[in-house]
Amino acid sequence: MSTAVAAPFRFFSLQVVRTERLGPSLVRVTFAGDDLAAFHSDGCDQSLSLFLPRPGQDAPVVPVELGEDWWKGWMALPDDVRAVMRSYTLRSLRRDPDEIDIDFVLHGVEPGAAVPAGPASRWAARAAAGDKVLLLGPAVADNRAIRFRPPQGTDLVVLWGDETALPAVAAILEALPAGQRARVWLEVQDAGNVLDLATEADAEVTWLIRDHGGAQDSPMALSALRDARLPPAEHPYVWIAGESSSVKTLRRHFVGERGIDRRQVTFVGYWRQGLTEEQLREQGE
Repeated sequence: MSTAVAAPFRFFSLQVVRTERLGPSLVRVTFAGDDLAAFHSDGCDQSLSLFLPRPGQDAPVVPVELGEDWWKGWMALPDDVRAVMRSYTLRSLRRDPDEIDIDFVLHGVEPGAAVPAGPASRWAARAAAGDKVLLLGPAVADNRAIRFRPPQGTDLVVLWGDETALPAVAAILEALPAGQRARVWLEVQDAGNVLDLATEADAEVTWLIRDHGGAQDSPMALSALRDARLPPAEHPYVWIAGESSSVKTLRRHFVGERGIDRRQVTFVGYWRQGLTEEQLREQGE
């Protein structure tokens, strides 16, 4: 199989080295592989595409040649054969040895779940050392799949995310310099998913615990943000990521209600309530 570079991204053949349960619906999977020597990223919210095997397969099935037309070749494979592709955010990258962490949100894996787990949740819940995956990630440290880019002179960083944005928020907080003011809202389904986040910044983190399964429109987050008094700032920067409807609603709040320059609001829809990633891609999102 070729792992040709599709600059600034390329394919990496990896395998699981260990897993760690972070909460009732959060699991961290650590990957390694010789290919990671060519993996480079200097962003806090680096997006990746992960290719997972289907049940009964010992490795993800992808086109033999992974050049610039890999997408067409991947789509041409039978639905029940081609690898499951899902988008994730890099949690951390380490050297000596080369390893990366990706945190997975598990949906529907618990007994009696109202909605059955999808293929990525099922895979992550059972992941074990030696399991093989393929990753499409950055070969160039500064690339277009990094969205968190506060301008020079930012005097207040405001963050909101749901469980899918937890890895990025955690990495952002770790990277913020001492003294940087930050106000953070994180929305999770279970109190057991509340994590101890490390930072040297002057950060105030508020956890919002949902009492329902979805985050559509995020009324609880919008109410909490409307009630919040932000510190005065001349150059605020806002980063919002998670369920698409929630992200759009909160962006309207910051731009329309708080009057923050839309150019200083970064918003990323990681998923959409009721749609699979395949359906989102078919819609061109």
